[in-house]
Amino acid sequence: MNIITVLKLLSNLRVLRTHEHWTRAQLETYQNQQLAQLRAFAYQHSAFYRQFHQGMFDKPLSELPVLTKQVLMAHFDELVTDPKIRLADIHKRREEGLDGRYLGKYWINATSGSTGSPGIFLFNDEEWSTVLASFTRGYEWAGVRINLTHRSKIAIVSSVTPWHMSYVVGQTLRSPWSTTLRLSATEPIDHIVQQLNDWQPEVLIAYASMMRILAVEQLENRLHLTPQVVFTSSEVLTDETRRLVETAWGKRLFNQYAATETAGIAAECEHHMGLHLYEDLILVENVDEHNRPVPTGVYGDKVLVTVLFNRTQPLIRYEIGDSIRLSDRTDACGRPFRVVEGIQGRQEDMLHFPTAEGKQVAIHPNLFHQVMDTVSVSGWQIIHRNDGLHVLLSGSNSTTEEAKLVDDMSRALAKQGVVVPSIYIEPVDTIPRAANGKAPLIRSIS
Repeated sequence: MNIITVLKLLSNLRVLRTHEHWTRAQLETYQNQQLAQLRAFAYQHSAFYRQFHQGMFDKPLSELPVLTKQVLMAHFDELVTDPKIRLADIHKRREEGLDGRYLGKYWINATSGSTGSPGIFLFNDEEWSTVLASFTRGYEWAGVRINLTHRSKIAIVSSVTPWHMSYVVGQTLRSPWSTTLRLSATEPIDHIVQQLNDWQPEVLIAYASMMRILAVEQLENRLHLTPQVVFTSSEVLTDETRRLVETAWGKRLFNQYAATETAGIAAECEHHMGLHLYEDLILVENVDEHNRPVPTGVYGDKVLVTVLFNRTQPLIRYEIGDSIRLSDRTDACGRPFRVVEGIQGRQEDMLHFPTAEGKQVAIHPNLFHQVMDTVSVSGWQIIHRNDGLHVLLSGSNSTTEEAKLVDDMSRALAKQGVVVPSIYIEPVDTIPRAANGKAPLIRSIS
């Protein structure tokens, strides 16, 4: 990270800090101004949005059509606001393994493509500085600030895929003021443990599923770390994982909510009462399957996001399949942002089972989380196949507990009115991970 990037980042952080002292009315005024500017820019520079919102330029946000990843990627060249950008060129760069900024000014990020083809998302230099600030804001709320007089030691166990946002952000933030050990979550756990023991990070960052494994390694005296702060992101953080992490290292865990499309969306503050939405950067609508707003305190089926700071690739009512629940509580920290009190996973994590009448019932991931959080294991994954549910367990040493798990899972599913499938317990050495290092808790494989 060069000095210009540092100065831009520090400048953005100063601005964001002032927003945290606003009243709710000040925040909403700012949101309305930023949304109006975003829409005006999109209508002037994006042929896609002129067509997509035709006849609705003056309509409120809630009446605009929803943008999906499939539609975005099908109309990529018309949606972006720089006519020099071509999706074919970006794909060629990826195939050739070229790094650096596209056209000398755009940072390329790609989703993993686990639910189909990957999504491509671009940010210019100014927008990328805001991306960096969004992640750094979460660190600041946990008490970790950029300190030009102290060299922080950070360890990140996640993705080393060059196009993954966490990797690109990590590469950008490399600087003389922080030294970072980046490990792939797909490496053998004993290799990860050895390197972490040698490194002794002050800040430990990992996917939630990996942090659970590391907490077990610490509790079983193979890992010997004393981090000041622990961060999780990118996956569902279950109550049992939080309990294990806090048993291992104390109440130092801060969860963050982010996406490739948006960068940081929300983060915990020092009160650990939920995750504050970054509502000065992103508008969030919590909706049901028909895109209707759900009440506070109720889990939605998906989230619609409008990114206020991205002009290169405007995202207006863009659909993310996360299921979240918003709180009506006011945090003692005084920040004006709404609080996310629960994140249950994505639409893609919903498993469908038949009833005795032949209907299909969608079972929410939370049912499985509640059952699995009663099991003492270092990791788990549920795979729905044609022949039933396969429950992968790592670190399980009790056949009695496994039998109880089958019984608990069967009863929980029966209460949902579905035909209970065959349930197979499969002890494994490690939970299989995707190429980006994530280990989804729930999968469906036909």
